[in-house]
Amino acid sequence: MREFGLPALYEVPSDGNLTDLIRRNAAQYPDVAVMGRKVAGTWTDVTATQFLAEVRTVAKGLIAAGVRPGDRVALMSRTRYEWVQFDFAIWTAGAVTVPVYETSSAEQVQWILGDSGAVAAIVESGEHVATVESVRGRLPGLRDVWQLDAETPGEGAVARLTAAGAEIPDATVDERAASAKADDPATIVYTSGTTGRPKGCLLTHRAFFAEAGNAVERLKPLFRTSECSILLFLPAAHVFGRLIEVAAVMAPVKLGCVPDIKNLTDELASFQPTLILGVPRVFEKVYNGARAKAQADGKGRIFDRAAHTAIAYSRALSTPRGPSLGLRIRHTVFDRLVYRKLRAVLGGRAEHAISGGAALGERLGHFYRGIGFTVLEGYGLTESCAATSFNPWDRQKIGTVGQPMPGTVIRIADDGEVLLHGDHLFTGYWNNPEATAEALADGWFHTGDIGTLDEDGYLTITGRKKEILVTAGGKNVAPAVIEDRIRAHALVAECMVVGDGRPFVGALITLDEEFLGRWAKEHGKPAASTAATLRLDPELLAEVQRAVDEGNAAVSKAESVRKFRVLTSQFTEDAGHITPSLKLKRNVVAKDFADEIEAIYQG
Repeated sequence: MREFGLPALYEVPSDGNLTDLIRRNAAQYPDVAVMGRKVAGTWTDVTATQFLAEVRTVAKGLIAAGVRPGDRVALMSRTRYEWVQFDFAIWTAGAVTVPVYETSSAEQVQWILGDSGAVAAIVESGEHVATVESVRGRLPGLRDVWQLDAETPGEGAVARLTAAGAEIPDATVDERAASAKADDPATIVYTSGTTGRPKGCLLTHRAFFAEAGNAVERLKPLFRTSECSILLFLPAAHVFGRLIEVAAVMAPVKLGCVPDIKNLTDELASFQPTLILGVPRVFEKVYNGARAKAQADGKGRIFDRAAHTAIAYSRALSTPRGPSLGLRIRHTVFDRLVYRKLRAVLGGRAEHAISGGAALGERLGHFYRGIGFTVLEGYGLTESCAATSFNPWDRQKIGTVGQPMPGTVIRIADDGEVLLHGDHLFTGYWNNPEATAEALADGWFHTGDIGTLDEDGYLTITGRKKEILVTAGGKNVAPAVIEDRIRAHALVAECMVVGDGRPFVGALITLDEEFLGRWAKEHGKPAASTAATLRLDPELLAEVQRAVDEGNAAVSKAESVRKFRVLTSQFTEDAGHITPSLKLKRNVVAKDFADEIEAIYQG
């Protein structure tokens, strides 16, 4: 058993709640832009004073509608300014926010709203309204549904609640805003449900104070008021997005919100954030897209040499002697030719990013640091209010998920499971005492993840306890290690390792549709080539085999993938194969692709 912890850098208030932050900002930084808001395609600043006023206006409407302290209010929308506004308005009304992914099915909406006992819901679109209405007969506690983007002028959620709350006195809002205490629930965030029905994690105001406060203090240079800014494109319904929301308000730094990554390059160029938050797939796509463009322009060899130099340079930074003179010269040359352009794609001002949700991969981590854009990898769960460890900006160890967040203790149990202790943890699962007792045992949260701690307290995650495969030969295999390496290849969209009870390890692989078209063109394949037409193509299979070989390099021979199958379709959220946070639902994939798995082991 090994254990490592760091003292807290932030003193959690003994009382109070998250609405104290926006009142403090308006008092101390009245004219500082704390939000960026897109209006008619142009970013406009929202000051601390203005944001507080807009939050209180909506909170008055919620109070007028009968929302009481402790009531649960659902929030179903893409990431946008109004998400943050309504989140703080719900808290200002003394209520509890229940985030719902905007892609959720009617069954998922019914479960979350019904299980949480939500009395009201704010949704984004008419489609969302229809989804809620389709299950409303099974939600007796749901009274009101407000739509953000109503087709009729004056009927949108903000306008309707503003009008409804016009007669609510300021004193009433002040009283409601102060009603929640530090140990009261701020939100119920439902887990992704990879192995069953989603469970509602109760996260208190104290948990967010401890989480965001210590993160901001440890990453202080990245959260300088009036100098720094963050562009949030992750789902705000995910706990990682919520952490960034609260951390930005706590600092405070300007926060901009965009709904997705479809036009991410343009959004980064217009907002020019100093800090970017993402998941590994975002950083993989930036790299693969830049490499593909270089190859299309006849500069593929230059890009590959530049990438090799960046990785070597970053690796050398971790050695006592540092980069050699020759390496420094090559790095300087490629900075002018390649690296500056890549940094410009990322907005031009950002020097750091924070990555979570899955393993980034050592090679990609070194590549980005080598081009002058450091991606700080972290680790956490919904139950830990997002990050429980992260790489500090001044002492990064690429390949790990960093040290415990200040105020947090990480313990590795005798069986390798990662256990957590700290104020940032959830207090239990809503309406599920059995699951709570199982997860929170002896004062420690049992994550279900397997990991190791080095002598400096840096954590490495090696897999999920429940996802460990045991082959017919008795070999334990952690799928994530191989999958992350295979998925880093530009052609691969998703990978799922199989082999439980089987004679050897195999894999199901889906192809990245965007990159497949480029690959097909470069290799003289028909213009209309798809995964279905190319899945047996010898050249494509050889390329996928190279990705598999890269994954196998990280494990022993007994753990390596012996055979794989390229699928003709994708793992999708609609089909139930992946969660909104892009985690594989292995049992669903195994069921839907049972024939493909059997084919791996035939003959």
